[in-house]
Amino acid sequence: MFTARCILGTSAKYLTSLPAPRQQIKLQNRMSTLLRPVAAVCQVTVTPDKKANFSACKQLVEEAKGRGASMVFLPEAFDYIGSSREETLSLSESLTGDTISQYSQLARKLEVWLSLGGFHERGHNWESDRRIYNSHIIINDKGEIVSVYRKSHLFDVELPEKGVSLKESAFTIPGPSLVSPVQTPIGKVGLGICYDLRFPDLSLALQRQGADILTYPSAFTVATGAAHWEVLLRARAIETQCFVLAAAQVGRHHEKRSSYGHALAVDPWGEVLGDCGGEKPGMVLVEIDLEKVSSTRRNMPVQQHRRNTDFYQSLEKS
Repeated sequence: MFTARCILGTSAKYLTSLPAPRQQIKLQNRMSTLLRPVAAVCQVTVTPDKKANFSACKQLVEEAKGRGASMVFLPEAFDYIGSSREETLSLSESLTGDTISQYSQLARKLEVWLSLGGFHERGHNWESDRRIYNSHIIINDKGEIVSVYRKSHLFDVELPEKGVSLKESAFTIPGPSLVSPVQTPIGKVGLGICYDLRFPDLSLALQRQGADILTYPSAFTVATGAAHWEVLLRARAIETQCFVLAAAQVGRHHEKRSSYGHALAVDPWGEVLGDCGGEKPGMVLVEIDLEKVSSTRRNMPVQQHRRNTDFYQSLEKS
C-alpha cells in the first residue's frame, strides 16, 4: 500500500483528496515501520533573492529529512527566477559557485540525496557569449555531484491568447545529450526538466536504459499547467511504467512571472499519489516500492510488445 502526504509549509496539513484511511495513519508510526524508501517532492516559490530562496529550500529539505525522506527533489529554477534576461544572466553561477557548494554541504550534513531540478549554470564559453545551461544536478548524501543533465528541449513558445511569451533559447544553450539514469537510494532515476516532459522519446530512452523513476522538475506557466501538466505526467508514467516525480514552482515570483504549482507524484499505473495544489509551498512524501514497477511491467509487458525501430519508421521510407 502506498501512502503519500502533501505537507504545506510547516503546518503539516494533508490534502483532503487523500482517502480517509490514509489520512488517519500517523506519520511517525509510518516512519518507524517503513521499509520502503521515501522521496520528498517539493514545491517552492522562488524570487530573484537567492539568499531567501536557499533559506526556503533548506527548510523544506530539513523537514523532508526529518520525516524520513532519503531523497529530496527541488524544482526547476530552485536557485532563482529573474525578472529580466539581464538579471537572470547576472545571477547565474558555475557548478563550483556558492549555490551548489551550499547544497553540497546541506546534503552532506543531513546525509540525504538531492535532485536540484534546474540550476542556472554558466556555459563553457560564458566570458565570450554570456549564455547559460538549465542544469539538473544530482548530489549524493556525501555532498558529491554524481550527475548533471542539461535541458535539451528549450521552451520557445508564443501563446498570445493565454498571455504566454517565453523564449528560453535567447540565453540558454540546449544540452548536448541525455544522461544515464542514476542509481539512488530510491531506485534508478532518469533526469528531465520541465519542457522535456512533452517529448515521449526522451522518457522512453531513459526507461530503456533502466530507469525506475522519471523526474521532471518544472516551472510550468499557469496557462499550460492548467491544460496539460497532470495529463502529461500521467502519460509519461503509463507509457514507461515508471514512477514520475515532478517538483514544481508555484505562485508569483515577481510582477512578470507566476507558476502553476501542483508538485506531483505518479505511480507506474498512472495513479496520482500526491499533489501539492496550486497555492503555496510544501512537499509530497511518497514511498517508492520498486515491486510496483516490476509487477506493472510483468502484468502488461508493453516494452516486450514494442516493434523494432524500423517498423515505426516504415511510413517515412514508403
